[in-house]
Amino acid sequence: MYFANSNFDVIIAGAGPAGASAAIHLANRGVRVLLVERNIFPRAKLCGEFISPECLPHFERLGVAAELELADPAAITETVFYSSKGKRIVVPSHWFGGAAAMGLSRAKMDDKLLKQAKAVGVEVMEDSTVTDLIEDEDSVHGVQLRNRHGDREEVARLVIDATGRTRALARKVKRSDTRHAKKSQLVAFKTHLNGARSDRSACEIYSYPGGYGGLSTIEDGLSNLCFIVDAAHVIQAHSDPETVMHENVMRNSRAAFTLAEANVATVWLSVSLEHFGRQRPSPAKGLLAIGDSASFIDPFTGSGMLMALETGQLVSDIIVRHLNKSSISTLCAKYEEEYRAKFDSRLRVCNVLRRVAFRPRLAQFAITTCGVSDRFRSWLARSTRSTINDNAPFTGTT
Repeated sequence: MYFANSNFDVIIAGAGPAGASAAIHLANRGVRVLLVERNIFPRAKLCGEFISPECLPHFERLGVAAELELADPAAITETVFYSSKGKRIVVPSHWFGGAAAMGLSRAKMDDKLLKQAKAVGVEVMEDSTVTDLIEDEDSVHGVQLRNRHGDREEVARLVIDATGRTRALARKVKRSDTRHAKKSQLVAFKTHLNGARSDRSACEIYSYPGGYGGLSTIEDGLSNLCFIVDAAHVIQAHSDPETVMHENVMRNSRAAFTLAEANVATVWLSVSLEHFGRQRPSPAKGLLAIGDSASFIDPFTGSGMLMALETGQLVSDIIVRHLNKSSISTLCAKYEEEYRAKFDSRLRVCNVLRRVAFRPRLAQFAITTCGVSDRFRSWLARSTRSTINDNAPFTGTT
């Protein structure tokens, strides 16, 4: 049995940083929001757990900056890229504004954001799964849900897919074409470690054959290790994460040193990766995609969290401007237009850098080349984020 409910302007599926931030922005501006999350928070999440300095103004606007600071995040002042043979280049965090990036677990950060969403009036349904979309031949009008109370139907003027790389809602569109979906060629792993011999103020990025990985400090003195590896290597290691780490990540000389005495402190998480880059920002009329559902930006950029927060703000701004003044078709078209204008340039740059990152010899050459010029290195790093003003004064120093 289904229960119709039209008390919402917007339904958001997924309460990660993209979904929660969009919900908070919308609720603060009088939009009636239902936020649906399949898990119960706090929960662990596969992520690099690196929060770039540009995120701080977003947290301040969302009203969670003070709460996140109380969570005692690590201060990360630089990111160091290591080739497989140990060649290194440094990207200071202050190149992106502020003195330091933050290292904070997704369990804590996401929980703070969700509590803020509830506090500003967002209706939240945890432990609830979207089983299908409500749509006709023309538009998406809501979602069908399942939780411990049974099945129900929620109707809204707009639906937002913030389910991450799975794009769980976009895949349910009746007219979506998944015939050309590629078999996953990569697998990502993540755990927290004790005893890593790293610089606690640095995020370290390691290049090795078939992938790359990163290690950075989070709260409580733990280190977060997150890495990507070719699926064939995972099969060879019988899908054992520690074997995969030793046989792949530790082929990088710096990683071998840093991880030699480390001990696993939390359970391993893993996920298959199907794609990088942009998907359709509006997969159907009435359905918008944000965060990783719209684009999965390469983890080595350290800007995934920033992009999640940026898309949450962008979609809320467009909804507030157009929901009561334009047709849903116009609103969706406007979102696609502004999304592409804001993000396509950085995604094109990442597409090129990705080809380098997965080839150790190219990575070695790129690291050597980038090490020659602070100015070029700063320009390249910033090009994976927002639009660059080439005439802006350069202040980067190492």
